[in-house]
Amino acid sequence: MSSGLYSGFSDVAKQAMMQPQESMLEVKSRKNKLYIGIPKEVSFQENRIALTPLSVALLVNNGHDVILESNAGQSANFSDKDYSDQGAQIVYDPKQVYESSDIIIKIGPPTLREIDLMKPGQILFSTLQLSTLKQECLQAMLNKKITALSFEHLRDEGGSLTVIRAMSEIVGATSILIAAEYLSNVFAGKGLMLGGITGVPPTEIVILGAGTVGEYAARTAISLGAEVKVFDPSIYKLRRLQNNIGTRIFTSVVQPIVLEKAITTCDVAIGAMRADDGRSPCIISEATVSRMKPNSVIIDVSIDQGGCFETSEVTNHTHPVFRKYDVIHYCVPNIASRVARTATYALTNIFTPILLDIGEHGGLKNVIWEKAGVRNAVYIYQGNLTNKHMGERFNIQSKDLDLLIVSNR
Repeated sequence: MSSGLYSGFSDVAKQAMMQPQESMLEVKSRKNKLYIGIPKEVSFQENRIALTPLSVALLVNNGHDVILESNAGQSANFSDKDYSDQGAQIVYDPKQVYESSDIIIKIGPPTLREIDLMKPGQILFSTLQLSTLKQECLQAMLNKKITALSFEHLRDEGGSLTVIRAMSEIVGATSILIAAEYLSNVFAGKGLMLGGITGVPPTEIVILGAGTVGEYAARTAISLGAEVKVFDPSIYKLRRLQNNIGTRIFTSVVQPIVLEKAITTCDVAIGAMRADDGRSPCIISEATVSRMKPNSVIIDVSIDQGGCFETSEVTNHTHPVFRKYDVIHYCVPNIASRVARTATYALTNIFTPILLDIGEHGGLKNVIWEKAGVRNAVYIYQGNLTNKHMGERFNIQSKDLDLLIVSNR
């Protein structure tokens, strides 16, 4: 190098400039900073939270702000310190969460009081629970021009309802573990070990429904050594379950005589039949339940849609069971909250990439435009109802989401 290049500089400066310099990495410009609010859940016995502390750290490191109401993660065994250590702002008044955030992410559907706290034009991620949705809550969100997305309708790249599937896997596996508890003497059950040992006949489990819940219930029961029978009206679902499990088990379409014999001789019956819309099919009559073996166990996973058993009644985590015809009934609708920390890990794996995409793509509108799975979850867009079924139910005019987005681009 020519010495004239460094003329005018001191010897120290010249030496420093002649040393190899670290190349500067190109920093990607932030397209949109997000202010994400996580309020404490007010829904009865809702123990889950949408984001874990490590997910909060990822969002904060990507330039976003996370505002968390104090003790929001306590029921899932995440402390305020866990979140504050990862960069979350802890506030003690829910009003501050709503006032400081552009996006609110929570688990339970919003109550009227929570909607009152929301800012006009805010974005809401939550469950919808259409069966319990009240028109005044829907109308309040429309009046505030909220953009609302429901977890139940989020789809992944393969078209699966991603949150529903994740929670169904948890509920299916957990239902068998619950059954094992109530078969034991500790809970005044039969005193059976779920499964069996050498020389002792295995426990018999009947599963109604061959969907995701049924599949993961069957997997767990088989791994514990139980004898499993699965019933479903759909041959396709039974074949899929059989192939996914990878081992031959008893499967049958719903034949009343065969089903009644299986129910009256089993130790555990799992109700996991769902309806696409409306009430789940109630396929086990009270008369059949009355002939079940004493101290046998019913786990009615479908109770949030009415239940598969005529004798089912909604219970809760505080008082989870009741006896009828000397059969133990477990009919808690929110089983995933029983294992809130595991459920939270499953949920945060779904929500965090979506929030990062919103930041990277310059806002929710662009993500909705580019990702059909997220677009499928939108039921209110800037104060316009975009869900046709909800419009018909509440007699409110719905609008086409694609046209709304195009008109705003």
